[in-house]
Amino acid sequence: MFAAVVFAAAAVAQQTFQPPFVRENALVQLGDHSWVIPDGGTPRVPNVGIVVGSRATLVIDPGLGRRNGDVVRREAAKISRNAEVYVASTHYHVEHTTGIVAFPPPAKYLNARVQEDEFVEGAAAQATAFAARSALDAELLSEAGARPADVPFDREHVLDLGGVRVRMHVVGPTHTRGDTVFIVEGDQVLFAGDVVMNNSFVAAMAVSSVEAWLTAFDLLESWKPRTIVPAHGQVGSGGLIETNRAVMLAIQARARELKAQGRPADDVAEIVQREMQAARPTWARVNGVAFAARAAYAEAP
Repeated sequence: MFAAVVFAAAAVAQQTFQPPFVRENALVQLGDHSWVIPDGGTPRVPNVGIVVGSRATLVIDPGLGRRNGDVVRREAAKISRNAEVYVASTHYHVEHTTGIVAFPPPAKYLNARVQEDEFVEGAAAQATAFAARSALDAELLSEAGARPADVPFDREHVLDLGGVRVRMHVVGPTHTRGDTVFIVEGDQVLFAGDVVMNNSFVAAMAVSSVEAWLTAFDLLESWKPRTIVPAHGQVGSGGLIETNRAVMLAIQARARELKAQGRPADDVAEIVQREMQAARPTWARVNGVAFAARAAYAEAP
């Protein structure tokens, strides 16, 4: 547990913020078995997925801490009376994972082993940064801590909920090393985490690989999703994959071109970010472009 560190960080926070609350009574049905609680554009709140079968229910990204996890649990109960419940996350970041505290056993936690490792390595530092925003963030994270997966997996796992299957696949290193995506078979709803975004640059980071991201796009496109739920922002169509691929290919090509001219990595990152922002001035997360450009630079022959 890292509650003491979290509360210490909150003491230095002096800024206006939006409360990071998952919304109640906001469920949107996306398919016969698939629902989302949209983030409502609120920072530090994910798009929460709920998939309901005849026997079991899966929650994807249960939110930040117990309070949000409790909201998710109540919303799931409105559409499912299943006693068998599973919880999973698209990646280890605390707004996607720490709501698990509201789902004690017999609810089962599914998680990729690489995500388990990432949480142990990096969640405490991230929680400290989140808690520095406000006492409320600190309170939400007061019970946060690692929970070992009941069902750990390496690269891929298929969960049969009764009448519907959910295929989950680790595609990182993209946004994180353990980014995991979920396709609801039949509904063709893809919970894509931070791997596919809508009207936003992808949030590349220091661990990211452009080649891994392009490979991930190929895999996701082969699943033929009709609906894509990104980690944050508006739900979109399957066409988001091609939009994201085109941007990533443009970043890769420009980084390679500038590297071939002898430009250093720092210059390339700055130039590519500036050019991409000029081309799409309304898109969020432009800082991810610099990380993607650095990754493309490092991977260039």
